[in-house]
Parts: sequence; structure tokens; C-alpha cells
Amino acid sequence: MNRSRGYLLVLIALFAYFSWQLVTPFFQYVLAAVLLAFVLTPLQRRLEAYISPTLAAFSLLILALLGFIIPFVIVAAVIADDAAAMLESADPEDLEVAAIEDWIADETGFDVDIVGSLVDSAEQIGSVLLEQTTAWFSVFTHALLGLGLALFLLYYLLKDGDVLLEWLHERTPLPDDVQDDLYSELNDVMWAVLAGHVMIAVVQGLIAGLGLFATGIPNATFWTFVMIILALIPLIGAFLVWGPAVAYLFVSGEPILAIALLVYSAVVVGVSDDYLRPIVVDRYAELSPGIIILGVLGGIYAFGVMGLFFGPVLLGALVTTLEVYDEHYERLGTHDENVEQS
Repeated sequence: MNRSRGYLLVLIALFAYFSWQLVTPFFQYVLAAVLLAFVLTPLQRRLEAYISPTLAAFSLLILALLGFIIPFVIVAAVIADDAAAMLESADPEDLEVAAIEDWIADETGFDVDIVGSLVDSAEQIGSVLLEQTTAWFSVFTHALLGLGLALFLLYYLLKDGDVLLEWLHERTPLPDDVQDDLYSELNDVMWAVLAGHVMIAVVQGLIAGLGLFATGIPNATFWTFVMIILALIPLIGAFLVWGPAVAYLFVSGEPILAIALLVYSAVVVGVSDDYLRPIVVDRYAELSPGIIILGVLGGIYAFGVMGLFFGPVLLGALVTTLEVYDEHYERLGTHDENVEQS
């Protein structure tokens, strides 16, 4: 490596590092824009046959806002309200606080007031939150900026996405057919995760949630959301919610509703998974349940909520890249030698 190449590589590394620092504060929103752009790109290409790329991108931006972003915000608000209602409905008498206080007094000789202590703690927390109004305003402002950035990026990814892909294609040091093979496999992995697992998890969670609503399970909206998340993880699924819900109905003196929920969840929810997953997954890349579990759990820790989608995609992309490398290993060595000679 000569001095000129080394100097340029150092500049690239420095600029890449500082660019990453600029992206990091809004990384979740960038990932959301990339995800929506991937889903909407097929529609963008179809619309471009009839209208200009600019108008097509703007139309899909409105679609994303009305069909994805606003509903997501509304659902998140409903879930948060449901969770708050669960906390507010907790009755200290149900927890036998008085009995606990009497036991502590008998054993230690000290009189304690658990409820009073909790109230005092809540008041202190409230005062701290009031003092942190500026911090909450900062979080709200950051969310608005991130949302605006995501919409801005989504528009240009749709409008100029093909130009970006062509630019990457020209600067990737791989033969054209190898690049086509790699990108095709990566595309299948992405759709396998989105259609074969995320979509099925949403369908399963909603179907199971209907059973919770029909049988009168409290805070059914919140538990439906939990089931959607759990359904992303193979071998676990929504049973961790509807199973205890069946037990709750039995304990509450509603055996008929409990049996109805058990039959509905075991048959309808189970059949939806048995039929939908093979149909959708077989159309794209088939991913191991181990990759999905590790990708979902690890993705949440690494990328937050967007890790639910990108965690399995990254692991699947690694497996796909290794397969493409193994398939073209010998020819890639010959290609590198020819490039150096030329």
C-alpha cells in the first residue's frame, strides 16, 4: 500500500467515524426509515410506471404516515394507558398489606405503614419528575426531530433508492453475478423475517387477542400487544399469555369461558401458525428457529425496538453471505488475481 492509498483510507476511516457519531442519536429512526423503504420500494417501482418518481415517493410517504406511523403511535398510547390502568387498579387489600404489617409488628416489634411509605415515595418521585420537566421536554423534542428525519430519509430512499443501489453495485469489488446472487439472497432473508415471522406474529397475536376480548380478560389490549411480541419468538409464542388467562378464568369461577378460550386458542391460533408459516416461509428463505430467537432477543438489547426486525435479519444475512462466499470461493480468488494483473 502506497502513501496516497493509506492517506485516503485514514480519511475514510475518520469521516466514517464522525459520520457514525452524527447518526447514532437518531439510529432507531434511521432503521425505521430503512425498514419502511424496503417494504414500500416494490410499490414505488410500480407507481413510477405511471407517475414521476417524486410524486410516487410523496404518495407513499403519506401512505406510510397514515398506514404505519400514526396507527403505531395510537396503539402505543392505548397500550400505555392500559398498562397505567393495570397499575391503578391494583388494590392494596388484594395484596394483604395489613396482614404483612401485622406480621412485621409481631416479629420485630416495629409498627410499619407500607401504604403510607409508598404514598410518600410516590410524592417524592412526583416532585423529582416535576423538576425534570426540561428533560422530558428534551425527550419529546428529540422524538419529533427523529420522526421528521425518518420521514425525510424515507422520501429520498424511495425516490433515489435505485440510484443508491447502483452506486453500491459499482463500488462493491465483486463480480456482477456474485453481487446479484448476494443481494437476491439478502432480499429473501429480509422478506422471510418480515413476512414469515413478523407478519405471522402480528396475525397470531391479533387472533389470540380476539379470544381475550371475547372472554372478558382485563386489559386485553395490553396483553394482545404482549402476545404479538412473544409470537415473534419460536417455540414460545402467545401461550405464555393465553395459558395463564385460561387459568385466571377458571380461578375466577368462569369454567365455561375458560374452556372456550382454551379450545379457541389451542385450535384457531395453533392452526393459523401451522398453515401460515410454511406458506410464507417456503416462498422466501427458511431461517432456523435458533437464528430467530437469538436475533429477536439480542436485537432488542443491541438496537432497541427495531432489533425485533433487524436482529434476525443480520444473523440471516451472515449465514447467507457465508453461503455465497463458499459457493463462489474458487472463482473469487481467480477474479482477484485478474484484477491485480490488470
